[in-house]
Amino acid sequence: MQLSIPDFSRIRVLVAGDAMLDEYWFGHAGRISPEAPVPIVETRRTERRPGGAGNVACNVAALGVQVHLASAVGDDDRSRELEEKLSAAGVRCRLHRIGGARTITKLRVLARNQQLIRLDAEETYADCAEAMEESVAELAGKVDAIVLSDYAKGSLAEVAALISCARNHVTAVLVDPKGEDFGRYAGATVLKPNEAEFAAVAGRWSGEDDFLTRGEAMVRDLDLGALLVTRGERGMTLFPRHEQPLTLPAEAREVFDVTGAGDTVIALMAAGIGCGMSLEAAATLANLGAGLVVRKIGVASVSPSELRLALHRRGAGGRGLVSAEELLPLVEECRLRGERVVMTNGCFDILHAGHVGYLQEAKGLGDRLIVAVNDDDSVARLKGRERPINPLLDRMAVLAGLAAVDWVVPFAEDTPADLIARVLPDVLVKGGDYRREEIAGGQAVLDNGGEVRILGLREGRSTSAIIDAIRGRGGA
Repeated sequence: MQLSIPDFSRIRVLVAGDAMLDEYWFGHAGRISPEAPVPIVETRRTERRPGGAGNVACNVAALGVQVHLASAVGDDDRSRELEEKLSAAGVRCRLHRIGGARTITKLRVLARNQQLIRLDAEETYADCAEAMEESVAELAGKVDAIVLSDYAKGSLAEVAALISCARNHVTAVLVDPKGEDFGRYAGATVLKPNEAEFAAVAGRWSGEDDFLTRGEAMVRDLDLGALLVTRGERGMTLFPRHEQPLTLPAEAREVFDVTGAGDTVIALMAAGIGCGMSLEAAATLANLGAGLVVRKIGVASVSPSELRLALHRRGAGGRGLVSAEELLPLVEECRLRGERVVMTNGCFDILHAGHVGYLQEAKGLGDRLIVAVNDDDSVARLKGRERPINPLLDRMAVLAGLAAVDWVVPFAEDTPADLIARVLPDVLVKGGDYRREEIAGGQAVLDNGGEVRILGLREGRSTSAIIDAIRGRGGA
């Protein structure tokens, strides 16, 4: 499966559930208290972030999705601070304030990136079910997916009615459950417990086969579209209805903090499904995001740029065949990371050692290499009606398989001058005995402050020579 990062900005997602305010105290612990056998933390900075369903909403918003949040909170200064932080993150809030109640707050004290203690200011909200139902009913038909983030604080007291509302509007509804009564979540598109939550309901299993059997049974019993069980260092397992289970290995090699990783998973699942991705592709995307977020401290989110870079580093999805429209935002992300972009072009009809060496040399001039390839009609105009030997998609696929090449993009004109003027690489490369002023697109690159480089061709290696040799042998 070829995974790519879609344009999330065109979709809308509603997150409904228990929003909280997470507070962090960061400091240094270098001595033990004389009053008790506990470390003394010298606090150096503090930070407050949206937590619970608020963190899910922030994760969705970080992808560029248009996101709404419906939640019950206390009627206090902390709820107003929470709303300010959510609005700053791009979340549109529908907070139902409960008079006389506190906004749920979780305080974590950390030293050297290790959490030493968590202090919770808890609250359970009553009489908010009607307001939550009204919010979901109003938006259910206007969004592409709904996430129900349940922390058992009261916002989702009538969760079955919310799932029914979503199904009536044929809107995907994903649930992060709480407690041991999963029957409340029957009919969800995706139910996402962690392994401990799943075990509390399905019972302990004797081996992997038993685990898979219990997962498939839960999908049937609860009429789910799919079950996704997050399993820590074992990754996650997807149980799609009527399909074989799929286990995805954990992506993270270094884990600093698992806080909020489940929020990232369900946020990416919802965004992926909302964009029309398959369950398998959305789960793979969610697994990739979870591997990134656990390397961060505290509740955190991941951006499309981070996801594309992660795909690129593992040689999938983030590189390969792209259109000009797909290429431009990838180049912009490279620039934001301070990377140097190199671009070259050609027909590359029959790839040979001279091409490979040339492309390796070109890649050495920067961090990312773009290869623009003439389409079949333009090759025929340049080389004659018998060319190309290999069709465009085959030529692009072979180029994309080279380690030196990051992106391969087609163009239909005789020269890629217009495409180069849109990309404006840092370095434009051409092989042969050209003068710089003769290279298509070169002046646009120079005017933008870039470089134009001419690399030597490998003697005795050319596509024409290979074709002539084949024809000669065939004639003999």
